[in-house]
Amino acid sequence: MPVPLASWLSRAGALGLDVLPGAAVLATATLIALSVPLRGGWWWACVGLGSAAVLWTGFNRLLLPGASGQSVGRRTFGTTLVRHDDSVVGPATLLVRDTAHLLDTAPAFLGWLWPLKDARRRTLADVMTGTEVRVASSPEAPRGARRRAGIVALAAAAVCAAGAIASVTVVARQDASVTDTSAAITAQGPHIVEQILSYYPDTLQADFGRAQSLVTDAYRGQLTHQQQTVRKAGAVRNEYWVTNSSVLDAAHGRATMLLFLQGQRGAAPDQRYLSATVRVKFVQSGPGTWQVDNLTVVTSPQPIEAKP
Repeated sequence: MPVPLASWLSRAGALGLDVLPGAAVLATATLIALSVPLRGGWWWACVGLGSAAVLWTGFNRLLLPGASGQSVGRRTFGTTLVRHDDSVVGPATLLVRDTAHLLDTAPAFLGWLWPLKDARRRTLADVMTGTEVRVASSPEAPRGARRRAGIVALAAAAVCAAGAIASVTVVARQDASVTDTSAAITAQGPHIVEQILSYYPDTLQADFGRAQSLVTDAYRGQLTHQQQTVRKAGAVRNEYWVTNSSVLDAAHGRATMLLFLQGQRGAAPDQRYLSATVRVKFVQSGPGTWQVDNLTVVTSPQPIEAKP
């Protein structure tokens, strides 16, 4: 009796049911991971979800058919994968076969259409690995197989939908946080920098103490060293005001700002008028409270014409 070979449509349906749910979950997890903060809680959740999708697909395609030749998709569509001599295909051969499907895909998907003309209804991957897909001994899928396939498909769809909703929510919150941060730094940043850079000989101790309270522990040592240098050299009036500023980047709890300053050093009639540019990193130290984490001079103080 001739061996009953599986039709092209049943093979395509089985492959889609085996591959598409995992691929959809992996694609959703990847897109979400690209839209959330790197190495944050949501990012690691996406990595775990994508890994689980890959492991499930591998188990279903490579390990589950080892005993019966049927994956979830093949069992649902009533097909089975065997060798030409009716022996069971092992995981290694299944891996080679699925990898060889790349050759079926490369020439404009022509390899997937090969079963339509091949006498044994084989793809190029089947020819390479000596396998073929046949109609199962009980071609009508059991009700339990259809139920399991439906659960897999619905679970994948639910995960994708939940991931999309979570992604929109997280991104919306992130955008709102960035907007709030930019607004807070635009309002507070210039004033904080002015207080750090300005000091007067008669209130030097208080001015330096105020400046140290406006910076983080990581930057306080560098600021203290600069203040000690000023003390040794003999402090003179040093006053700066911000003429223009721009937020370069902002995220939840941190921001970077570029500030253009003008200043006055010394007392009349020997005062000098200066201009400078600085890049400042801010971090949030509490609700509505920001501190300078680093201050880099982009353009050193340059003399400008005296004000009339």
